[in-house]
Amino acid sequence: MENMVPAADRLRPQNFDDIAGQSHLVGNNGILRKIARSGRLSSMIFFGPPGTGKTTCATILAEGSGMELRRLNATTASLSDIKDIAKETSGIFGQRGILLYLDEIQYFNKKQQQSLLEYLEDGRITLIASTTENPYYYVYDALLSRCSVFEFKPVSANDIEVLLHRSVKKLHGEGATDEALRYIAHCAQGDVRRALTMLDCAASCAEGEITKELISQFTPSVMAGSFDRDGDVHYDLLSCLQKSIRGSDPDAAVFYLAKLLEGGDLISPCRRLMVIASEDIGAAYPMAAVITRACIESARELGMPEARIPLANAAVMLATAPKSNSAYLAFDSASEDIRQGKGLEIPNHLRSPQFKGYVYPHEYPHHYVEQQYLPDDLRGKRYYQFGDNKTEQAAKAYWEQVKGKKL
Repeated sequence: MENMVPAADRLRPQNFDDIAGQSHLVGNNGILRKIARSGRLSSMIFFGPPGTGKTTCATILAEGSGMELRRLNATTASLSDIKDIAKETSGIFGQRGILLYLDEIQYFNKKQQQSLLEYLEDGRITLIASTTENPYYYVYDALLSRCSVFEFKPVSANDIEVLLHRSVKKLHGEGATDEALRYIAHCAQGDVRRALTMLDCAASCAEGEITKELISQFTPSVMAGSFDRDGDVHYDLLSCLQKSIRGSDPDAAVFYLAKLLEGGDLISPCRRLMVIASEDIGAAYPMAAVITRACIESARELGMPEARIPLANAAVMLATAPKSNSAYLAFDSASEDIRQGKGLEIPNHLRSPQFKGYVYPHEYPHHYVEQQYLPDDLRGKRYYQFGDNKTEQAAKAYWEQVKGKKL
């Protein structure tokens, strides 16, 4: 029956020293280690990707505190489950206090989360909740204010490889090559549970030493990545892509584009690149939007893996192009005036069909004549400010000459 238990559970660390990664939490000066030493637990929220040690740390903390540990998963638990656990506090098993480990708390609705407040406030239950999503978005504020939040980070390939070397003999007496364990560590992409599952699968079918060739037979050529398309990490990657391009870093731009494409998502990076072309490059290089659109059309027609080529061209072009958000800021400024109720009456000479008093600019030199276009209450208002790039400065110089005044 032992072999029916997942490897990650069979090999679950019994103390902080055996946990892979998370040195900021469980290292010699880690905050969770200090809390364990104090013996005084308060309610906490563990936030981070799957397979990074959240459940293991909660178990170690519970055992060290002497409290009774109860586990619930928010995907299946109900209010009655919480009430049943609260009732235990009046019995013999709850005399030392109950530590409730609530996994995937983001799946509890507001009412379910609120139901925990009473028990946390009177001390009957100490809560450790875990989530793969940002708790500041998914956890009710009143509950969040009663908990300390600790972030678990993806485990490095080096740390996972050390763990695999420590674990392989327990799963497979014949052992594994260094190359095989290194390959698993990189394929796991920060998820210890995934690494141990891959090792366990290899151990079940290996004839002799585990090799990289064996593991590659059940490893997809394109790993899904450490995010799902509806999760925070996915949107973080899109944000990183845009910020890297905005920051004119082509290397980082290509990296985050590759992360998204390797994760199997083609649509989201295409849409984000089109936004970037207008939001961050804009008037500094107006052709950026046209070129990006052409690259995206090519990518959609080609599909993966060839789509990576035009998209990489777009990402590098945008990252190395001059930057301007002047048009974007002008629009936001105008929108703010509209929200404040300004500019309700447009000038009469601009109204159709009369156009009384309207002057036709094309009948004048340089196709320009001075006249009022903004409503009276916004007359003289400046929304657009020329950016400091070559293209916009050239336009500024041209219009200063045509209009005969500084803009």
